Amino acid sequence: MMVQTINETEIKPTNLWDAAQSQFQRAADAMNLEDRLRVILGNVKRELAVNFPVRMSNGRTQVFTGYRAHHNVNMGPARGGIRYHPDVNPAQVRAFAMLNTWRAAVVNVPFGGAAGGIVCDPRGQRSGRAMTARELENLTRRFTTEIDFIIGPHADILVPEVNITPEIVAWVMDTYSMHHGHTVTGVVTGKPLAIGGSALRDEAGGLGVELVIEQAARLKQLQLAGATVVIQGFGNTGSNAARFLHDLGCKIIAVSDVSGAIVSQAGLNPLQVERYRAQNGTLLDFPNADTWNESELLELPCDILVLAGLENQIDASNAPRIRAKIIAEAANLPITVEADDILRDRAIFIIPDLLANASSLMLSYFEWVQDLQSFFWTEQETRERLSRVVVNAFDNVVAMSEQHQVDLRTAGLMLAISRVAEATRLRGIYP
Repeated sequence: MMVQTINETEIKPTNLWDAAQSQFQRAADAMNLEDRLRVILGNVKRELAVNFPVRMSNGRTQVFTGYRAHHNVNMGPARGGIRYHPDVNPAQVRAFAMLNTWRAAVVNVPFGGAAGGIVCDPRGQRSGRAMTARELENLTRRFTTEIDFIIGPHADILVPEVNITPEIVAWVMDTYSMHHGHTVTGVVTGKPLAIGGSALRDEAGGLGVELVIEQAARLKQLQLAGATVVIQGFGNTGSNAARFLHDLGCKIIAVSDVSGAIVSQAGLNPLQVERYRAQNGTLLDFPNADTWNESELLELPCDILVLAGLENQIDASNAPRIRAKIIAEAANLPITVEADDILRDRAIFIIPDLLANASSLMLSYFEWVQDLQSFFWTEQETRERLSRVVVNAFDNVVAMSEQHQVDLRTAGLMLAISRVAEATRLRGIYP
């Protein structure tokens, strides 16, 4: 039997941990955070790397590498995403775990931050061969088994991110439940309704992006009716954000996904684009739209740019050419530290990922609470609670920004760090 191993050195290097550290230190400086707390909050609590074999459909055995990290759990159990992607690496996982701590704290949810993933290519974007459903199930169940001892509804709650389907979420829940002898729905969120999922599961990310854009437009006195919008990353969050913004009267002039980018100055109907992609497996050749590459799409003149793809999409090389008035970060760390400074110097209003992704975190929290109580809310109740929390968080961060004369990202981090720091002070250091 032949054994193949994914070479971790082939992963594209990133500086995401450095970026997360830079953002943290900038906010810590602005709030004069004491050194003792900087040391604690500036490091991850726990990191796990696992190498495990999976039987493939061709009869071979392939060894995969997976990661899970916990940043801080002083406010509650860790919670964070898992992704299946060739670029998963330890620095990325650390950075996202830290970011998830701040995301929970900025909306005052009792979670700590976690993150994880597997180095793999489920869609065949690099290898040219997509993984089969059976391979994905084997991969998921084995990874869940490997990290079983650090996850759980009161320890670490998993959340679907890049390339994680509802089926994968269900396999995670089922595998964990099999090991513990009873059904444990709260170990993972983003589940289908039939196995403990929440209303608005598919729409929450896009709804939250629309809500914060509404608040930003009000703040910047931008009329949304007729406002031009570019969506980079037409996945679950991006497509739903496009639909909600379109319903408000915005003109969606460009969208992109892994297949490419399409542009129409006359405007795109998001529902028609989704139907076309479902039928054809691609955005390309959509009727009455031009095909562009994704880097060109980012530089289109527009009122609102939604970044709903992967990290590091705007860096120092293309930041001077970005022509949006408002940027919403609906992805993890899509703007580098250097680009962030350039964009702010150019007076481009950035809605940081802490706020733009708040609704996804809140719905995850809502699902977890409902699972623990075995009592589920209606869609209307969920929507009202979600909207109230997201708008309140936006207003709190704006108030912090105005009080300390800092940008929204730094203000959001200051608010989040202050809450985690207070929990850390109160709990002390054991022993």
